[in-house]
Amino acid sequence: MESKKFKVVYTDSYHPTVGPEKSELDEIDAELVIADCRTEDEIIAVTKDADGLMVQHAKITRKVIRNLNKCKIIARFGVGYDNIDVKSATEHGIMVANVPDYCIDEVSAQAIAFIMALSRKIVMLNKIVKSGIWDHRSASPIYKNANQIVGIIGLGRIGSATAKKALGLGFKVQAYDPYVSETDLDVTFVDFDTLLSTSDFISIHAPLTDETYHMIGRNELRKMKKSAFLINTARGAIIDDSALYGALKAGTIAGAAVDVFENEPPSPNNPLFLLDNFIVTPHSAFYSEDSNRLLGLETTRAIVAVLKGGLPRSLVNPEVLDVIKEKE
Repeated sequence: MESKKFKVVYTDSYHPTVGPEKSELDEIDAELVIADCRTEDEIIAVTKDADGLMVQHAKITRKVIRNLNKCKIIARFGVGYDNIDVKSATEHGIMVANVPDYCIDEVSAQAIAFIMALSRKIVMLNKIVKSGIWDHRSASPIYKNANQIVGIIGLGRIGSATAKKALGLGFKVQAYDPYVSETDLDVTFVDFDTLLSTSDFISIHAPLTDETYHMIGRNELRKMKKSAFLINTARGAIIDDSALYGALKAGTIAGAAVDVFENEPPSPNNPLFLLDNFIVTPHSAFYSEDSNRLLGLETTRAIVAVLKGGLPRSLVNPEVLDVIKEKE
């Protein structure tokens, strides 16, 4: 069998089909190797001679990158890229790409669904009706949207889409984002402490960085209203889970809804799962058939662009271009 010009490794695929991705790669004579890597050594073994990597949740560490002999690009299936050592990739002249405009509608819709489920006590009422109690007063108190404030942490693409949807439902919206100072939306910018102490719903849409790791902990939860709800569809490690459990158990805040955990999948014995004021979904906010198709194609096109000598549409580490130039 004639060897292909390029080798592209999909490190940890869980998509049932990769037909469109394979078709895109066939056009540049690239072989697609689908792996199921769980450890550094497994990743190194299959990627050391790869020209490009397509990555979902596999951790592309400094050790992995050091063993990439000819890789030109690491493309992440998704918006976040905290599982890739971008600094090391840059040092080795490897481009890192993501798909920043993927699943914006899906994740923002899920954040709003969480807000409405918490606001209207949907999960609680569903449970009590099924237990034989027919009494709307069990959900008291419930307030109209116009009298409540949604606080957005991180007013990027998804945060802005969530704010827009919340405004459409009549909520007042305020935001904290140290990197954004203006928006076309009817959103009030406030400092972090003000957002914590005055919001009825706090929805997290920040990336996971050293700065945002456990940015919601015991002290921050104590600053929230007792009637407030916390929503996280971003990254699990932004919230200190043990602090959240303590706050929910003690009634420090009214409830929480999350789609993400610091360690996934979480243990089935996670104490949060025993709480009635906690709603959880399995990191599914990104999902729709439409977003999956877009994600696969855009990730593959980033690989194709680089292997053809160009640049990906969304280059995470533009400073790598100087490193590449020095090596030429």
